[in-house]
Amino acid sequence: MVYESGNRTVDDALERVLAGGTLTRRDALALVAQPVEALAPAADAVRAHYGDGTVDACSIVNAKAGDCAEDCGFCAQSSRFDTGIDTHDLLDPESILAAARRAERDGAQRFGIVVAEKGVSKERRPEEWGRVLEAIRLVRDETAVEVDASLGVLTEAEAGILADVGLNHYNHNIETSPDYFPEVVGSHDFADRVETLEVAKAAGLDLCAGVILGMGESPTDRIDAALALREVGVSSLPVNVLNPVPGTPLGERFPDGPAIDTADVVKTVAVYRFLHPEARVRLTGGREVAFDDADAHRPFEAGADGLLTGDYLTTAGQTAADDLDVIERAGLEPNRAVNGFDPDAVRARHGEE
Repeated sequence: MVYESGNRTVDDALERVLAGGTLTRRDALALVAQPVEALAPAADAVRAHYGDGTVDACSIVNAKAGDCAEDCGFCAQSSRFDTGIDTHDLLDPESILAAARRAERDGAQRFGIVVAEKGVSKERRPEEWGRVLEAIRLVRDETAVEVDASLGVLTEAEAGILADVGLNHYNHNIETSPDYFPEVVGSHDFADRVETLEVAKAAGLDLCAGVILGMGESPTDRIDAALALREVGVSSLPVNVLNPVPGTPLGERFPDGPAIDTADVVKTVAVYRFLHPEARVRLTGGREVAFDDADAHRPFEAGADGLLTGDYLTTAGQTAADDLDVIERAGLEPNRAVNGFDPDAVRARHGEE
């Protein structure tokens, strides 16, 4: 045994996972009820066993902002809500490439092209579809980062084309559990989300799909979401925390912040590591809401090994220099397998800026 907490529930689960076993729903529900002091180090032992000791950084560009017809209750980009964000049409491929180059300089291993709409349709919007493909080609050919995309629903033909042009991961978050999903989204179903992930996977794309915590869901919902992602098979699991935006339904419902405390975010991350021992469990949007500066490293001592660096879609994030400090405080190293960047140069540049 690499680590023993003295907590039988935690220690038994750790022994099984390190031996290659799979935890059940009952096991996961028992784990999430355990004290964080026992659970977090055990999850970190799982990460150390299956991982490489690094934290992988990704960055995104909001390639098409706002005016989305969907009604996701957390989203500032829905046309159904008055949130006052700046909107813009699809960026030209060169602008997307410029964003990718900035991400590369900041040490990102992967770069995501995100479009706010139900789906970038090859048939209904061929010009927009063509510009997305050209942007993917440019980022693939002219940077060292791996290129990912979040383009909404996909047909089988579209997924095949994306794979052929060199897309690595396809991002399509499920947001929450199947049972709680209708409380958050009414314009499409949970099954629609899963179907898109299955289409992308069948085309040979790796999957990046995760959740948003603190939307009023229960701990059971958080476990059920992770189990649904395990059934689909994801290699990157982003963990967002609700950053309530005024004007959205969830912003009005939770004006004082997400409906989850810091300890429960850490516990959820830890259980996700047990359920997804080989995936990148990635801290993404809203982590600044959940953790103050002194605690920002805690999820990375509880099994997390990925993060989203830089700004998010409509809210500000952390600088790459800040994130390097977080990684260092957790006793880990930044991943440099894809993009062999110099962390000291990143810190120096952000210090000057």
